[in-house]
Amino acid sequence: MPVNVEIPVEKWSGSVRPITLGATAAEGGTRSHTVTIGGETALPFLGFEGKMPHRPQIAVEVRTGNPSEEWPEPLLRAWGAVVGDPAAWAHAAEAASADLILLQLTATDHAGLRMTAAAARKVARSVLGATGLPLIVVGPGQAELDNELLVAVAEECVGERLVLGPCEDKNYRTIVAAALAHGHLVTSKTPMDVNLAKQLIILIRDMGLPLERIVMDPTTGALGYGMEYGYSVMERLRLAALQGDGMTQQPMIVTPGEEAWRTKEARAGEGVPAAWGSWDDRAVNWEVVTAAPLVEAGADVIVLRHPAAIERIKKMIAELMPA
Repeated sequence: MPVNVEIPVEKWSGSVRPITLGATAAEGGTRSHTVTIGGETALPFLGFEGKMPHRPQIAVEVRTGNPSEEWPEPLLRAWGAVVGDPAAWAHAAEAASADLILLQLTATDHAGLRMTAAAARKVARSVLGATGLPLIVVGPGQAELDNELLVAVAEECVGERLVLGPCEDKNYRTIVAAALAHGHLVTSKTPMDVNLAKQLIILIRDMGLPLERIVMDPTTGALGYGMEYGYSVMERLRLAALQGDGMTQQPMIVTPGEEAWRTKEARAGEGVPAAWGSWDDRAVNWEVVTAAPLVEAGADVIVLRHPAAIERIKKMIAELMPA
């Protein structure tokens, strides 16, 4: 006799906050459209348990400085001459199906000169003019310089609803104040720890920035031990959010492009076992295989570098999205 089996369905009391990035002309900005992330009421892609109203979005990293000394040849070849012009690079990224642009302000510009507030204003404005996509702007990772550059960009881009960051425990006050004063959002970055992630969200909220303007960066590790640890932290954050913990209900941004292209497997063109395969294929595979589990763990924004990785991760997301 046929047996009817009831498939258990998890019921969640919480959800991820929906957050909108960018602003159109009608909203005081210049973006061709806005992008909304978050809003999930179940674990990623489990449409039979809840809603996933917005698919994970792909951001492409565009740098203000010359990446030729840092980035491996396969990555430089993929973008060609546009890496010398952030505006042209952003335009190419949009053509490569990016959903968002992440403008990485570097400590020096293409000429090797120290990045200044005036230069940061100029490059941010040029990137906004070259693409209609919403913009994330992050500093070079030096607290004083981050503050100097991001405050200037926040002032220059009033009305655009940029995402500024990263806010860390050492520099969040100045960046959050700039976001508050000029109508922007921020990212909160903590080192792979659930409690630290919650604590920084609370500190930012206590400054008066609404939770609807905070995107959480739990920190990403490349494939290997770092991936396992990062995935588990993201999973715990998402489970806590769905269980109703209000300080973990922020959408998450992850940076697998940056992490994957730091590894030997992506950087070494010679002196590696033949079984590793061609440099180009191996490097892109490393980025894709780093990004894919983070999508499964609940990432709402995935920052990538190689055009082929963008294509493959977008295809994966499209196939996983609930009907």
